[in-house]
Amino acid sequence: MWTAETIKETVAANRLVLFAKGTKTEPQCGFSNRAIHVMSLIGEPFEVINIFEDQSIRPALVEFSGWPTTPQLFIDGELVGGSDILIEMYESGELQQKIGSSS
Repeated sequence: MWTAETIKETVAANRLVLFAKGTKTEPQCGFSNRAIHVMSLIGEPFEVINIFEDQSIRPALVEFSGWPTTPQLFIDGELVGGSDILIEMYESGELQQKIGSSS
């Protein structure tokens, strides 16, 4: 059973964590697919938590982040945003800078 506390612990334990619909290899929506693709371009290891894996993940995530949609990327414990924000940040180089990657 996921709670806001387990979301907090997961975010704290992983420098880069993306809560998405599906997995790295099998995204289950276009937004999650785009977010996973952008993160893969960065070249840094990142975790993907499939919100469909357990019905308690999504409500716990919304409670923790205050953000109602997925995907949600956290970098160093901070919510960065979803796929549109990630794409904009990647295209401007801001995402690479925030992560500390030269990609």
